[in-house]
Parts: sequence; structure tokens; C-alpha cells
Amino acid sequence: MTRQHRLFAGSLFALSATACASGALAAASGTDPLRFDPSKYSTVHVTVDGAPLEVRRYQVVYVSKPVAVDITKAPSMGPPPGAGPPGGAGPQGAGGPPGGAAPQGAGGPPGGPGGPFVQTPVTDPHAYQSMYIYVPSTAYNDTRTAIILQVGNAGWVASAAQDRIVDGGQFSGNSDTDNTGAALKAGYVIVNAGTRSRGIKGTDGSWVGKAPAVVVDAKAAIRYLRYNDAVMPGSAERIVITGTSGGGGLSVAVAASGNSPDFYPYLAAIGAAGIDAKGKSTVRDDIFGTIAYCPINDLGHADTEYEWQYGAVRSAANTNRGQYPADMQAASKALAAAFPAYLASLHLKREDGTPLTADNLQQAILAQVKKGTEAGIARGEKIPALGQDFVLSNRGTTTTQRNEWLTVENGQVRNIDYTKYLQFVASATALKTAPAFDAAANTGNKGVSGESTLFGPATAEYSNFAEYSWNHNEVPGDGSGPDDTHQSWADYTAGAGKSLLAQVKMVSPIPYLTRGADSAPYWYVRHGMVDRDTSFATQVTLYYSILNSHRVKDVNFQLAWLRPHSGDYDVREAYAWLAGVLAKAK
Repeated sequence: MTRQHRLFAGSLFALSATACASGALAAASGTDPLRFDPSKYSTVHVTVDGAPLEVRRYQVVYVSKPVAVDITKAPSMGPPPGAGPPGGAGPQGAGGPPGGAAPQGAGGPPGGPGGPFVQTPVTDPHAYQSMYIYVPSTAYNDTRTAIILQVGNAGWVASAAQDRIVDGGQFSGNSDTDNTGAALKAGYVIVNAGTRSRGIKGTDGSWVGKAPAVVVDAKAAIRYLRYNDAVMPGSAERIVITGTSGGGGLSVAVAASGNSPDFYPYLAAIGAAGIDAKGKSTVRDDIFGTIAYCPINDLGHADTEYEWQYGAVRSAANTNRGQYPADMQAASKALAAAFPAYLASLHLKREDGTPLTADNLQQAILAQVKKGTEAGIARGEKIPALGQDFVLSNRGTTTTQRNEWLTVENGQVRNIDYTKYLQFVASATALKTAPAFDAAANTGNKGVSGESTLFGPATAEYSNFAEYSWNHNEVPGDGSGPDDTHQSWADYTAGAGKSLLAQVKMVSPIPYLTRGADSAPYWYVRHGMVDRDTSFATQVTLYYSILNSHRVKDVNFQLAWLRPHSGDYDVREAYAWLAGVLAKAK
């Protein structure tokens, strides 16, 4: 076993404990660094649908002991949005060919309102544990309105707080792609929070964004809002977290895991509100709900779900075109075979009370495809007949693809060919490598890729975090796999690797939805019908995990008609749903 893995558990806690001088000085002086000052704001003037609106803008650090991040090596972020029409999804890295010569890239984060994604450097050392708070004039004295908590984290990458509402910004409350405009029009308080995650280093050279840092930071932001609820506009009982892709994954993880003591030591280490050094908590971090798009979630099992769904497509491609090498085919088969037992272990029930199993999951996915298609028809989407072409738009590119899978007659879905549907999705955007998420250093995948950099000790750039990838690690000296630890996955995670299992658990919604945390009662989740960035099996499993939670009062889930990997494309529908559940909660 390597020294870095013997120190794993200690380093996980230590990576949260490095504090900036400002937090230490504030504590020493006897002041409360977490007390919100309502008078410390700047005023910005924007328009919403052409009408002028005054907004108070605050910027705060939401922990008393922020981690010292080396901003000279930090990932870049997008520009302040609000100056133009909403941007589309940022390009996903194409990576190498499906044959595995190079891993699929994680790609850039989605573009926000105001234009396409353009990278700018992070200049604020507190940007990853600070937040901008925007209060429209209609909410200055409103202590009941909702608080919209926006997070970035595309690809589960660290995301600095973004100043989304600047003087002169133009927003639309009647757009399907401007969630900030919709929130301003509705009179909600808007919070844009930065969070640590993969890709950032501390000033001490350690990787300070390792899981569960990203969830811990989001919870710390929520605790700040709850701690100051009495002196802030908006209601901390009505916090709704929203994000896309990795940000969607963060959103559902936070929404699921409210008040879990798993996070208390990490919250205490960074000086989050309402928790002492002994882990006693006096402030809650559960929330009202989430609006999550294409959430990359359940990372510990996402590879098995992906191959259970797409393995036959890989096999057919290999037979027909020689596209996938033998080791990737073997990985796909082994991963797919592991999924049924995992799904059965969740003990999920379908709407009719029968168990959800690998035998009927395909039927459940098809039901969601049918539902999403019929929703598209209701909105006026034109469905091509069999043999005619779909017109697909993805990241600024328009393509056509033959309809060989969907039969619609008189506005009704008559048949969906599941196999041809999956082939259609895989043709729209090439499949990820196998494994899809824990690809680093195994199965012929070269270099560091995927979400593996989210896991492991703070001293290591990455760690394999799932059984197959760990057991097939091919890089001596990287600290992962039997070659370095002399232990199989089962042996490692039963001993020194318990901390790795804890990391995987704490960024997933499934364990908390199925095992009794204070999960949010209201959920709005969308995943595109041609989105292959994670599997439909993953998302439908998430849907049933939400549906089965006794804490959940409303779940609005849909596979959105012909949407690729993207978010904020149905803002009017999402915010109408939110207005409805807020009204019911009064």
C-alpha cells in the first residue's frame, strides 16, 4: 500500500482545513464573519423584458475559514452574463475516436445568458467559497419569496462565483433559456455560489477540490442563508438549487442529502455556519427543491449503467465497423453484467408498486421516451414519418438523421424500437469510452480523464473510484489498483479505502434518497432524449429513487424531446412548475 493511501482519510479532512488569513483574523477579533450586513450592497440597474429594474447586489464569503486556493493554477470561468441572448451549451470535448486511442474530453461548461462560453481567469482568492446575492426591488421587503441558488460545476469541475447581474444587463422573463430573467421577473432572490471541486489546487500544492468538497461548499452556502434568514430578503425555507450537467449532479446530491451528519466534520473544518468543532449542528442545510438539468450523478455506478444501456450498441459497432478494441468490449460486458444486482439492491418500486429491476427498466425507459415525445407533440413539434429525417441541433451544429425508430400516427406514439433508438442516440453523438466516467489509467484509456480527478487523497491528482477500473488499473505508481496497493477493490474498500467509498457516496443522491436524509420535497429534473453524456438508465433510476422517497411531495421528471446535453431550455415550464409548488407550500 502506498503512503499516500495510508494517509487518505487524514488528507480528506485536512484538505478542508487550510484557512485563509481573513477568516482567522475575523475569528480572533471577536467579530462574526458570517453575519450578513444588509447595508453593504451596490445597486445595479437592468431591464427585464425591456422594463427597468433595480437590483441590490451583495458579495459575501460564506465560510469563516475559506480554503487557500492557488488562483494562478485555477480553471478559467465564463464571463458575466446578461448582455445578450442566452448562450447554448459549451462544446464537449470530442476526445479520441471511440476505439479508445484517447479518452473523451470533459468539454467546457455550458454557456450562460449573455453569450457563448468564453474563458476568463479567476482573480479572487475567495471566488470558490463566495457568492453573489441579488435582490430585485420587488423583493426588498419580501421575507417569503424563494431563493434561487445557482451553481456551475459543469463536468464536476470547480466553479468560481459568477457575477451574473451587472449594470446594464438585459434579461427576459418570457424566454425559455434565461433562468435569471425568469427569477427576476418572479421577484425571487438569486444567489450565484462558487464551490470547490476537481481541478483546483491549494496554495500548499494539494488538490483541495476532492469530494466531498463541492457538496460541502454548497451546503455551507445554504447554511449561510439559513443563519442570516432573519435579516435577509427571501425565505431560507424556500431555497431551490439549480444547475446543469455536473452542476445538475451537484444540485441533486445537495437536494437529497439534507442535514446528513456525514458532512459535519467537513463543514466544521471550513467554518460553515451553525456547526462547531465537535460537529454539533444548530443550522439546517436541507432545501425546498431543485431544478436540475442532465444531472451527471450516481458516479460510483454510472459506468455499469452506461454499459448496460449501450453495450449492445458497442458490440454491433464492433461487428459492423471494427470501431471498439477488445479490451473495451470486455470492459463493457463486465460492467453491464454488474448493473442488475446493483439496481436490485436499491429495492425501488415502480408506480404500480412492483419492483424496478433490470428486466423491466427498458420498459420504464421507453415509457419516459413516449412521455417526452408526446410532450413534444403537444408543443407543436413535427415528427418525421419512418424513413424521413429528424433535424438535430447540437452545440451550434445542425444535422439530419433518419427516423428508423419512432412511429407516430394521428399525433399518438404507436411504436418505439428501443435498439434502433439507442443507435440513433449514439449516432447523434459518439459514445463515451468504456468505462465512461472512471476511465483514467485503465482499459487502454490514456492520460487522466473523466471524474477520476474528483476522488482520492488530496496528494494525488486522481484515483480510480469504481470496482472495474480499480481492478484493471494499468499505471504503476499512481496509487490506484492492485499493482500499487496489493489489494483488490473489495479488500481495499473494506479497509484503507473506506474513505474512497465515503467520497463516492457523498456526491451521489441515491444513498440519501433511499436511506432517509432530509431530502428536498420538490424536484424538477430534465435529461435530453438524445443526451448520451450519461445513460437513461442512470436518470430513470434517479427518478424512481426520488419517487420512492417518503420526503418527496412532487417530482416532475422528463426525457426532453430531442434535447442534447444541455440545460435551461424550458425555463418558462420550469418556473411555472416552481410557482405552482411554492403556492401549494404556503
